[in-house]
Amino acid sequence: MGPIRNSTPKSSGRVGAGVISNGIHNYERTKARRRAYRKKMQGEFDEPLRRFLSEKKRMPSFAELMEIWNYRTKSAVHYRIQELADRGVIRKDGTGRIVPLRLEKGTRLLGVVEAGFPSAAEEELLDVMNFDEFLTPNKESSYILKVKGDSMKDAGIQPGDMVIVERKNNYKPGQIVIAMIDGEYTMKYLRKRGEQHYLEPANSRYKPIFPKESFKIEAAVTAVVRKY
Repeated sequence: MGPIRNSTPKSSGRVGAGVISNGIHNYERTKARRRAYRKKMQGEFDEPLRRFLSEKKRMPSFAELMEIWNYRTKSAVHYRIQELADRGVIRKDGTGRIVPLRLEKGTRLLGVVEAGFPSAAEEELLDVMNFDEFLTPNKESSYILKVKGDSMKDAGIQPGDMVIVERKNNYKPGQIVIAMIDGEYTMKYLRKRGEQHYLEPANSRYKPIFPKESFKIEAAVTAVVRKY
């Protein structure tokens, strides 16, 4: 009796068109299910948070989240918060507080306007901007102050303007800073002469301020907001 040969047909190495078609359909069905899941999550959990933030101008407490989402336990709230964080909708700061990331609706960025010679303008949707994220990317270390006085008018900062400031690890001469000098707060340019730091106004009516006893930089100005 001769050797037994394997009678299984050899594969041609080519995948049939039916297999490829089934794979494409499965992929599309998976994408559709994911889109439906995201839409469901946004409707059930994102939108109530967005409405609360819009009305109250703050994020809800755990007790309020239980009521908003109709949950009975805080563990369920913890789970949902983590799910929202994983999707980039919110984040938790160093103290465990909830900080919104993609809850506030942005404003359309429609193009560029000429500030020199006039030119033809075309409306083109370039992006959607969230001013909160644009102006304060580091929310934990940022805050807003209202300007009083005209000592920085030549720097484009007028009385009544709002300045966004950020606490930093290091401050450099040339920055506009919020400083406590001899027990009083002020906003000026940070300057350095030799080894000594001092503050310089942006208005010729005011003189530079040199510290006599104490000098501490609290934050640096990162943006100026003016509403007409």
